[in-house]
Amino acid sequence: MQPFGMSEAAREELWRRYRQGQTYATIGQALGCDEGAVYYVLRQRGGVAPPVRRRARWTLTAVDREVISRGLARGDSFRRIADTLHRPPSTVSREVGRHGGRRAYRATVADRRAWRQARRPKPCRLATRPQLRALVGAQLAAYWSPQQIAGWVRQTYPDNPEMQISHETIYRSLFVQGRGVLKRALLAHLRRPRLIRRARRRAPWRRERILDAVSIRERPAAADDRAVPGHWEGDLLMGAQRSHVATLVERHSRYLLLVRLPARDSLAVTRALARRVRTLPASLRQSLTWDRGTELAAHTAFTVATDVQVYFCDPRSPWQRGSNENTNGLLRQYLSRRTDLSTYSQAQLNVIARQLNTRPRKTLGYHTPAEVLAACVAPTA
Repeated sequence: MQPFGMSEAAREELWRRYRQGQTYATIGQALGCDEGAVYYVLRQRGGVAPPVRRRARWTLTAVDREVISRGLARGDSFRRIADTLHRPPSTVSREVGRHGGRRAYRATVADRRAWRQARRPKPCRLATRPQLRALVGAQLAAYWSPQQIAGWVRQTYPDNPEMQISHETIYRSLFVQGRGVLKRALLAHLRRPRLIRRARRRAPWRRERILDAVSIRERPAAADDRAVPGHWEGDLLMGAQRSHVATLVERHSRYLLLVRLPARDSLAVTRALARRVRTLPASLRQSLTWDRGTELAAHTAFTVATDVQVYFCDPRSPWQRGSNENTNGLLRQYLSRRTDLSTYSQAQLNVIARQLNTRPRKTLGYHTPAEVLAACVAPTA
């Protein structure tokens, strides 16, 4: 079955199954079409399901049109048909005139045509507000997420309803082809650039063993509740050619540090991390939480060099380093998996970290990590 020949009922079933998370193959098998046809329908709307259409209660129904058709066949006047329907005669007259007149009127054809012609696509919010559209486009180009933009404009223009927008409206303006108010190239600036909105997938887990590892369950309460700055989460970000960059995220402020790595072995990683951590004020060197990667197998040497205790997450528990995981996702907008990260200098990595540290975060009330960290460190400086 070709997508352009798919019935409306089949399309509704397609979207219903897609919202349930079924694969293209499963949907195609249920509808009797191939995966390409399913993808074509989804791609037309960027994976955003169209709103469910309903008839307005004051419009003529298929049953009403059948009554009109039978009345015309008997030779009844418009007024008599209208009395039967409890409608004004002008309603019946216009209905018949629009769909072929007395001789050519057919209830089924008229109802199908009226349903098709009733579409009234409304221009989206960005299409009618050029100032807001320019602002949203500029922030997307700066790698802000739609949710960050929506929260920021709400905070920046609290008394201007013309400058308010939801993140869902921004996503729809990007993904739905028919809107065309934002350049489609801006999709590449999203955290996860893709042509169709879909659910995230989990990465495979590998078993790792660390000698003398101190469990995250022994981490001090001050680190758990994010009450004071100085507790960090760390991980390696992987690129092409088995290249890596170390990422350190401060739990209280979500402030990011990027560390260039000459190699991935434990000795090289611990030396690079220790060199960067020693540049921090003593108040910001409290603890470091790492995953189960063997790149920090020499964690005891790191602790001796920095006086920072390392705690390791439980197996298969990336959520225990939630701030770091989230920040690594944001970094993919700058450092993709297809990029050789070894070509970046420390100065270039610092520029990327600065851009992320000056982006507003929802979890911080749309303040930036740099602002939050500065507010904590300044009084003690």
